[in-house]
Amino acid sequence: MQQDNIALTEAVYYILLSLYSPLHGYGIMQKVDNLSSGRVKLAAGTLYGAINTMLERGWIRALPGEKSSRKKEYEITPLGRNIVAYELNRLRELIANGELIIGGQ
Repeated sequence: MQQDNIALTEAVYYILLSLYSPLHGYGIMQKVDNLSSGRVKLAAGTLYGAINTMLERGWIRALPGEKSSRKKEYEITPLGRNIVAYELNRLRELIANGELIIGGQ
């Protein structure tokens, strides 16, 4: 898979980070809110749209759930972990270049 042109949205980046431990939708919303110190708030439509896209791309997977439960849990896949690592390196490059040009204000 080519990763050259992938730049994650902030929401997708935080969702992937939150899924290093399995979580259901509401848990993801809470974790993203916590990780971003309340700055990133996910609406249900945004969350489930992103989840469907990430499932299709193989970045996350749905865990088999109990039949009596409506809550579906998700977790990051090895490919998803590679995507996060690539994004982290991309962000480091952005910061380094910004500091090079304007200094470490």
